[in-house]
Amino acid sequence: MEKQTTLQSNTTLSGPGLHTGKFVTATLCPAAENSGIVFRRTDLSPAIEIAALADKVSDTARGTTLCHEGAKIATLEHLMAALHALGVDNVLVEIDGEEVPILDGSARPWVEAIKKAGIKTLDAEREYYKITETIVAGSPDATWYKAEPADDFQVKAYIEFPSQAIGKQEAELTSFEGFENEIAPCRTFVFLHEIAPLLENNLIKGGALDNALVFVDHALEPAQAEKLAKIYNTDPSSLRVNNGVLNTVEPYFPNEPARHKLLDFVGDILLTGVRLKGHFIIKCPSHKANTMFANMILGMIKTQNNIQYID
Repeated sequence: MEKQTTLQSNTTLSGPGLHTGKFVTATLCPAAENSGIVFRRTDLSPAIEIAALADKVSDTARGTTLCHEGAKIATLEHLMAALHALGVDNVLVEIDGEEVPILDGSARPWVEAIKKAGIKTLDAEREYYKITETIVAGSPDATWYKAEPADDFQVKAYIEFPSQAIGKQEAELTSFEGFENEIAPCRTFVFLHEIAPLLENNLIKGGALDNALVFVDHALEPAQAEKLAKIYNTDPSSLRVNNGVLNTVEPYFPNEPARHKLLDFVGDILLTGVRLKGHFIIKCPSHKANTMFANMILGMIKTQNNIQYID
C-alpha cells in the first residue's frame, strides 16, 4: 500500500502576486495525515483556513481563486501542480496575503522549494479515486474534456489560438516522472494586445516581462514599444520580437504554451482533494473548465464514495 506524505520541514517563497501586484510570503509547512492541502491566511485576525477543494472556487479569471468565509486565495495553480506532481498529500500553506506569488510564472520554483524541504512518509494509506468509466464534458468544437480509465495519472492537452505565434499545439504527460523537467519550467503567457486591457481590469499588476512569455502577432510597432516600455520601465529600443515572442523571455520549448496549459490542469484537478487514476484528454482548457471538471469529479466522489486504496 502507498502511504500519505507531507514535508520534512518548512519552506518559504516570497514575491508579488500576478494580479494584485502585492508582495506576499508563503510558507509551506508539514501537516498531519488526512489533512490535505490547506491555505491559512495569516494576515487576517483571526486567521482563516481554506481547504484546496473545487467547491471553494469563486473565480477563474486568468487564474484559480478559492474563497471561504470571505477570505480568498488566488493563483494557486502552479503551487498545486508542484504538490501534485511531487506526491505531497498534506501541507499547510501559511500565506500573508490573498494571492500566491507568481515567481517566474512557472511551477519550477515550487518544485525546487519542495525538494529542498524534503518529503516525509506518513503512516496513513494514500487515497485514490480511480476513473472506472468514460467521463465527458464540454463540446468537441470548443472546450472539451474527457477522462478514461487508466492505471496512472496521464494528461494529453490540445490548444488552439487564432494566432500565428501559437496556432495549434499539443503536450502530453505520461507520468509524473517527466513533470520536473518537461512541464514545471513552462511559464504563463499573454498576448501583447491583452496587456493594457488586463491592467485596466485590475489584473496582472504583478506581471513583468521576465515572468511570462509575451506573444506578438506582428512586427512590434514603435508606439507599442513605447507604451510597453513605459508600463514596465524599460528601454523601448531593447524590445524586439523573435519568432512571434517578445525578446524579454526565450521559450524553453516550441510548444511551451501547451505545456503550461497542461501544468495548470495538473494543479487545478488536484482540487478534487484526492489523487486520481485516469487518462485525461483536454482540448482548449481554461481554469474555468479545469475547476468545473474537478468539481464534477468531486461530486462523484462524494456521491459514490469510490475511494480506492492502490497496492
